Amino acid sequence: MGLSFFYHDSAAVLLEDGMLVAAAEEERFSRIKHDHGFPKLAIQFCLKQAGISANDLDYVVFYEKPLVKFERILMTALGTFPKSWRAFSEAMIAWFDEKLWIKNLLLEGVGVSPEKILFIDHHHSHAASTFFASPFKEAAILTLDGVGEWTTATMGYGRASWSNGEENKIVISHEQQFPHSLGLLYSAFTAFLGFEVNEGEYKVMGMAPYGETHFVDKIDQLYKIYDDGSFWLNMDYFSYHYSAEQTYNKKFTKLFGQPRRHEAEFFTPKTNKDIDPHSTKAIENQYYADIAASIQLVTEEIILKMANVLHKQTGSKRLCLAGGVALNSKANGRLLAETPFDELFIQPAAGDSGGALGAALYTYHVLLHQPRRFVQEHCYWGSSYNEDEILQSIQAKGFNFERIDDDEKIIERAVDNILDGKVVGWFQGRFEWGPRALGNRSIMADPRRAEMKDIVNSKIKFREPFRPFAPVILEHEATRYFPTLAESNLQYPPRFMLVVYPWDDELGQQVPAVNHLGTGRLQTIRQEWNPRYFRMVEQFGQATGVPVLMNTSFNLRGEPIVTTPTNALNTFGNSGIDTLVMENYLVTKP
Repeated sequence: MGLSFFYHDSAAVLLEDGMLVAAAEEERFSRIKHDHGFPKLAIQFCLKQAGISANDLDYVVFYEKPLVKFERILMTALGTFPKSWRAFSEAMIAWFDEKLWIKNLLLEGVGVSPEKILFIDHHHSHAASTFFASPFKEAAILTLDGVGEWTTATMGYGRASWSNGEENKIVISHEQQFPHSLGLLYSAFTAFLGFEVNEGEYKVMGMAPYGETHFVDKIDQLYKIYDDGSFWLNMDYFSYHYSAEQTYNKKFTKLFGQPRRHEAEFFTPKTNKDIDPHSTKAIENQYYADIAASIQLVTEEIILKMANVLHKQTGSKRLCLAGGVALNSKANGRLLAETPFDELFIQPAAGDSGGALGAALYTYHVLLHQPRRFVQEHCYWGSSYNEDEILQSIQAKGFNFERIDDDEKIIERAVDNILDGKVVGWFQGRFEWGPRALGNRSIMADPRRAEMKDIVNSKIKFREPFRPFAPVILEHEATRYFPTLAESNLQYPPRFMLVVYPWDDELGQQVPAVNHLGTGRLQTIRQEWNPRYFRMVEQFGQATGVPVLMNTSFNLRGEPIVTTPTNALNTFGNSGIDTLVMENYLVTKP
């Protein structure tokens, strides 16, 4: 069992003889977004899914080394004293209360003996989470996040064997250390732009296309990147190394101006053609959009530089990517186009939750010398619910429903609803691992209707109107709609909604609801990955000539993606979703 907790996105995963059998973030069960607490409920789920007890576990592996992390916090606080006094006192309370006693927590919370508990370095966990889940026998590995123990980024390579007798290894050849962190640089701008750190970074990506890259020169004053792929931040502009509340300081605001107010309304002439571009608010919003565009471009360029250096160092044609920065789908979309790598795998749960998977995989393959058996072909590793549980939940909530046993007929009904301009909730099978809804806990709508973007944002998700939606597209149609997407690169990153590509100019006009200023963060779908989901997109394509649907996660703003039938029905009842398909039940409102 691999575990991650006490920073953000706590999670538990379970391997049986090297094969993944269960993986889930704690937030899905606790209903606390980005829950960072001990993953008691996720642990219980994993054991239940496998039909075992804690006594059957060979090892429980934590995704980082707490004492090394404590050393970094202590040394950083001493090095920045007296500025750090408040953050230091708060950190000491947290660490001496729980965080130093991880082993005791594992002994009591999981229920295993001390010799079964192991600790793996944070970035080795990230590296293993992507390389040992990939289909590759060898690959270059790049990990990028905020910070683990001391490390903020690594470059290296992996070698793996699918048979006994050959060594599995991950070699970290270069490390970047705190406080110099690409993830924390991006997070500083996330906070400056009025979003929550470790939660709102994707909102910066969503805002960036509305701006121009006018402030790259100013951002260049904050960092340097060197020929070996290492980088340096000018810490005179930042405060995250001594403050628990602020990531940037007064020198930063002197350079970039007043920060955007949290929850401030965002609009520009690109979001609404009726906006007066000369109004005070439009000018202010355009400024923040330009900041977002600039930091996004800088981040992409740093990642590309590191990837190019890594290729020279390893000579590999394959790249594996993990760490929270690996969820920057715009940068990911440029990697294969602008580096010599031919194949790319990104861990879909690239952040801390994926570290739980990496810790387990590293232990099995490197420490226990077991051969490769697993390739992560999909993300459906959560809990499923049987028809009795679904029916009881529907009846308890009092919604109208009908049972339709024929898959083809219930899919046809759902597609008819979408064609009529309705929004459909889609609930089936095991819920997804990672931050993306990939067809088992999704909300779906007609992408040809431009108004759907505003309807789903405002009446269903209750979130900012500038936020984009993802297109799900039949895999064999993907290169027609996204011509820069090469056939050889179709499989893994697009399958998991991890890359942004430009639409074909003409075909992209067919789907304005999922065309985000000329780009889309696509999900490709193939029948063997998810037959019912595939058939829904296929049926819609047969009816319209457009093999694309709008897909967004089945949740309301500020909530985790739904897990149980009751979660789904609560979200259905509290939003503007018109129809809900739950396995073989079609649910409507009275």
